[in-house]
Amino acid sequence: MNNKIKKASNTDTDRLAISLARAFDDDPVVNWIVRKDKKRTQGLELLFHSCIADLCLRHEQVLMTEDFAGGALWYPPGTSKVGFARQLFLIPKMIPVVGWTGLLRLALAMDKMDRDHPKERHYYLQFIGVVPEHQGSGTGTALMKPILDICDREKCGAFLQSSKEANLAFYGRFGFVVTKKIFPGKGSPPLWLMWRSPRI
Repeated sequence: MNNKIKKASNTDTDRLAISLARAFDDDPVVNWIVRKDKKRTQGLELLFHSCIADLCLRHEQVLMTEDFAGGALWYPPGTSKVGFARQLFLIPKMIPVVGWTGLLRLALAMDKMDRDHPKERHYYLQFIGVVPEHQGSGTGTALMKPILDICDREKCGAFLQSSKEANLAFYGRFGFVVTKKIFPGKGSPPLWLMWRSPRI
């Protein structure tokens, strides 16, 4: 086990996407979005590959353990909103992830989740995941700490959307509190919106 954290680079994307797909294999909201057929595993990996390579990596806050056991996709203040041009660019990449029938569901869910972001300046944690055999080993804590330390230094908030009620206590240890419970789409599992004020 290696909880040493580094910033991910382009060469890490493939292996990190596989690890995150394994970490989110039983996630209710991700499984509501991703296709359910025999290409589901591939779809999961493509989802995280796109989130890393096409969205988050350019902001230089994709954190990972050196052994690829876990990763966290953080967005600095003002960078998480996906512009219209980039949305169009991503549509062909999302078809293998959600299937043709899932495109509208994904688009509406993304819009709903985006509208519920706080107006205050904040770092946004889109995903944090640890492969099953390393869960409970402190890897998640190691992935949270670097950005939360920045938040405290910059007196900046942090925001996330938890897709598992069981994880609320974990985030609560870092000072996150639930502000709202939403449903990103018709028939979807819930998301718990959580906010952390900086520690002065």
